Amino acid sequence: MLNSDSASTPQQSKAAPLRVAIFSDAAPERNGVGAYYRDLAEHLRSAGVLAQIVSPRYRNGRWYGGFAVPLPGDRTQKFMLPSPLMIRRRLKRINPDAIIIPTPGPYGMLGLLFGKRHKARIIVGFHTHFERLAAMNQDWSARAPSSQWYLNSCNRKLFHDSQLVLANSREMVDIARRIGAEHVGLMGTSIPRRFIQQPPKPLQGSLSRILFAGRLAPEKNLETVVQAAEALPHMQFLVAGEGPMRPWLEGEAQRLKNLELLGWVHRQKMLPIIDSVDALVLPSTVESFGTIALEAMARARLVVVSSHCGILSWDALNRGLFQIEPQQTLAEVLHHIAEMDPKERSRKAEIARTAATNINSANLNHWLEILRDGRLTGIDATS
Repeated sequence: MLNSDSASTPQQSKAAPLRVAIFSDAAPERNGVGAYYRDLAEHLRSAGVLAQIVSPRYRNGRWYGGFAVPLPGDRTQKFMLPSPLMIRRRLKRINPDAIIIPTPGPYGMLGLLFGKRHKARIIVGFHTHFERLAAMNQDWSARAPSSQWYLNSCNRKLFHDSQLVLANSREMVDIARRIGAEHVGLMGTSIPRRFIQQPPKPLQGSLSRILFAGRLAPEKNLETVVQAAEALPHMQFLVAGEGPMRPWLEGEAQRLKNLELLGWVHRQKMLPIIDSVDALVLPSTVESFGTIALEAMARARLVVVSSHCGILSWDALNRGLFQIEPQQTLAEVLHHIAEMDPKERSRKAEIARTAATNINSANLNHWLEILRDGRLTGIDATS
């Protein structure tokens, strides 16, 4: 069963509405890439665009949308092989003016194949540097030559046949160019509308509840979260997510009273969890952007990220973030934040929310200019 997101058009103009199809191998509920395009589609619909997502779905612990193959390095994620006939029928039904392809998997490549025959404009989103992930993961490394050959070949094909490639950090823009993208630019990130529309809860007077949310995988550097919990026993650490490191984290949560493993959390339930904490941490060693950090900023939380997170390449967002410097530990940064004046922490949170809201608006305008007006430059281009 494919994702059948219904389109709504609250602000349609007299002209025929723009029709956009998003072909993604990432389920909207399971990772940052899937969440990005679910949020983008939501914002596009609010602007009168008929936007639909064609992707696998994950509901009640089961995967839908094709034949499921475990993803190397993370058995909790699936690589779905859809029916080409189903993809072709969905494309014909949507009849898109433009197609967005954010992944080099079967959904993305079939979307490219049938999209070219349909003569739709094709925009590629480049979000994940698979080679760096493969280098950190034993299961990936065992299959590295074949996996990297496949991914690079698919990315080159996507880049060659598309009108524009968009990446979510300057580092990823450079990587896309090295792989072969000629027309490539920077894109912003969308935030769920409710994260912006609902007033955030004020911060508490003290720093007491800390959240990590994301894949429980080696590149997330979860060891440093556990070390921070050991060093700061007066703080409560929550870990939300699923992945290959879950068994290890379950053992650490039994050992440490101030470390709680929430498991996988549906996106609809993330807002109240973020609102319940004082800070979100993202100490990753590989992170092309860090969407969860932007979402926490939108909720006026304090956000701590490593120097490897692509979100830091955005000057407009930098002022609302705390960075873990190379010589620092996460525990040291959290201790420093705890020692700050509460009013200063609140000001930082207000700066973060304003910056996140602004980047969300700019990103929607950028995508509309690309899809509706044919713009072929990044969000940071001056002309």
